[in-house]
Amino acid sequence: MTNKIINYEKIDKELFRSGKPFPNIVIDGLFDSNFMLKIEKDYPLIEDVSWWSYDNHFEKKFAYDNIRNLPDSIQEYFKIINSWDFVKKIEEVTGITGLIADPSLWGAGLHRIERGGKLDIHADFNYHRLTGWRRRLNIITFLNKNWDESYGGHTELWDKDMKECVVKVLPIFNRTVMFVVDDDTFHGHPDPLMCPENMTRRSLAAYYYTLHDDNINEINLRSTDYKKRPSDLTNKKIEKMREERRKGRLRDMKT
Repeated sequence: MTNKIINYEKIDKELFRSGKPFPNIVIDGLFDSNFMLKIEKDYPLIEDVSWWSYDNHFEKKFAYDNIRNLPDSIQEYFKIINSWDFVKKIEEVTGITGLIADPSLWGAGLHRIERGGKLDIHADFNYHRLTGWRRRLNIITFLNKNWDESYGGHTELWDKDMKECVVKVLPIFNRTVMFVVDDDTFHGHPDPLMCPENMTRRSLAAYYYTLHDDNINEINLRSTDYKKRPSDLTNKKIEKMREERRKGRLRDMKT
């Protein structure tokens, strides 16, 4: 199945389900290149909108989710990946029934990382704070033209025991990564970006959910769970910050 903007045939079910260390797939050219070039051109600068700023030991990034204030091209992207057709296709690919798109883009939307920025290895928040839906799937599309390997910014997928990185995805233009979300699907880009000052790591992110019948009184509702790599130094203050981050956003705390 294809249309003018997205080629569904590139979303390979067997490749996704056999992905390691957890089901995932990396797709180049899922979206029409001219469409993505328009989005890349329209992507806001740091001074164009009121970005959320995250600046602490675990994360140094910017995010924005009010797409109504953004150009039509970006709104169209999220309209497509939140559409009934798209959601039904990824249900078929993933085997996860009853997927729900999130038009509010809670925690998703536009993500921007500047030189020196990073996002430590983590498991994503597990329930939507407003709806109570269970988070199940991430889809991220990168917009970085002429991105050199030496710049870093790879999305890393780690094994559940946090012993090794199994997959590294260079965030090049029109590359999309899709992966399941659970309490032990650890991922991130933990090393500071080494791109030139005039470049940034830019992406579009959407998250998908399901209803659940969990006992609400037994749910371990948590925010992002940042993990320690074997090579990372640690101390009591950092471990305390990890505990606080699981409860909610840190207020730009430094070590």
